Amino acid sequence: MPSTRADASLHFPEGSSLLQSSHWEEPQRARTLEQICSVFRVDLGQMRSLRLFFSDEACTSGQLVVASRESQYKVLHFHHGGLDKLSEVFQQWKYCTETNLKDQVSEERTCMQFSIRRPKLQSSEAHPEESAHHRLDVAAWLRHLNELGQVEEEYKLRKAIFFGGIDGSIRGEVWPFLLRCYSPESTSEEREELRLRRRREYAHIQQRRLSMPPEEHRTFWRNVQFTVDKDVVRTDRSNQFFRGEDNPNVESMRRILLNYAVYNPAVGYSQGMSDLVAPLLAEVLDEADTFWCFVGLMQNTIFISSPRDEDMEKQLLYLRELLRLTHLRFYQHLVSLGEDGLQMLFCHRWLLLCFKREFSEAEALRIWEACWAHYQTDYFHLFICVAIIAIYGDDVIEQQLATDQMLLHFGNLAMHMNGELVLHKARSLLHQFRLRPQIPCSLHDLCKLCGPGMWDSGPIPAVECTGEHPASESCPYGGMVDAPSPQPPRDGKRGAKTTREGFSFRR
Repeated sequence: MPSTRADASLHFPEGSSLLQSSHWEEPQRARTLEQICSVFRVDLGQMRSLRLFFSDEACTSGQLVVASRESQYKVLHFHHGGLDKLSEVFQQWKYCTETNLKDQVSEERTCMQFSIRRPKLQSSEAHPEESAHHRLDVAAWLRHLNELGQVEEEYKLRKAIFFGGIDGSIRGEVWPFLLRCYSPESTSEEREELRLRRRREYAHIQQRRLSMPPEEHRTFWRNVQFTVDKDVVRTDRSNQFFRGEDNPNVESMRRILLNYAVYNPAVGYSQGMSDLVAPLLAEVLDEADTFWCFVGLMQNTIFISSPRDEDMEKQLLYLRELLRLTHLRFYQHLVSLGEDGLQMLFCHRWLLLCFKREFSEAEALRIWEACWAHYQTDYFHLFICVAIIAIYGDDVIEQQLATDQMLLHFGNLAMHMNGELVLHKARSLLHQFRLRPQIPCSLHDLCKLCGPGMWDSGPIPAVECTGEHPASESCPYGGMVDAPSPQPPRDGKRGAKTTREGFSFRR
């Protein structure tokens, strides 16, 4: 089998006699080289796949991802050119050009999967307004405010943020609007009054926590504070804002989380909340303001941080239906794996932490803002999930990966995916969804709360009943069953065939 080996002119200390011993066997020498010099070699005969992911449109930088048959990954990063040349070599190499051979019957495979992923969607795929909006900077933000400080045409503002994002210099001012801490109709004077009132309320909440009776405090420490204290000291410590010992910003994050558990004891604290508070604090730069932004995040975001079982199942139902509509091959692979596959464990962390562990901080915050904009859907995070699967999930289908291998596959791609490409693809998927003439009733509520402008002047889609309404005989949305749905059977009654009616949204 052919193999690749990283070679270099290496100079070792005189004491490195083991490496110079002539009787050393080659495998042992190679292992020592790997340990000392971070040099490794890969036997491509034992590889399951070889993928090149370009991260720029010029296709000069990105990642080379090599996967073994045991779903172990080697990821090589190319930052300043060279990946385009490597791509040319691989495309000319017989070992890679023959990887499209099918129907191999021997147990020892002679070919692996080879493909190149480029960060540019076809023009036919892209959202038609993809390039029409720039990042919201100070000047653009001020144009959305009238002389009283009220936001005019809030829908246009959300649209601009959805496509262009927000400049870092004004995130602390704009995020409270996206998180509904401030009403867009409020004036600058009203917001300042509200801010002062909330500061007093925050101080009162903290005082309640600090003045707990001893028995209550012991219970609070056991159920909340012990976990918070462990989590905050290991959250975003690579960020300059939280770096170093005795960092006061870490203590501010700790107080926010403890005070929130007092403010909302029904929710309390769950692991993962610190990952959500940290970016808020780093951008808003005020403890009390960050607390109320976090309150808004927990109240107004559809799905985030430690949901109830029924919340998670609702999200997974929506996601499965979206995959059935937009990526049938992947959906059918999940069905073939049975109930374990349909639980989609590989995407639970995406949903719980809103992709923070999957992308760089800058890209994750762009995704957050696009989701918070609630433009054309309240569930844009699900379109992000489908986009990740569409771009990076081919291995899952081609190699027929099992549930645990899928989890490992997507887990190893964390921090190696192209966030901008995923956003472009997700917006494209939303646009295509919006153009559909027919929507399954299982996705009827996907855009119910996002307000006016959802369908603009386009046609309103008809409703197809999926036949799964355990609470009633007929479809509550007036849909009818056209054909059996290719999804796994579940308990519940099939809806009666009724006359199809148009979609209705809250206006």
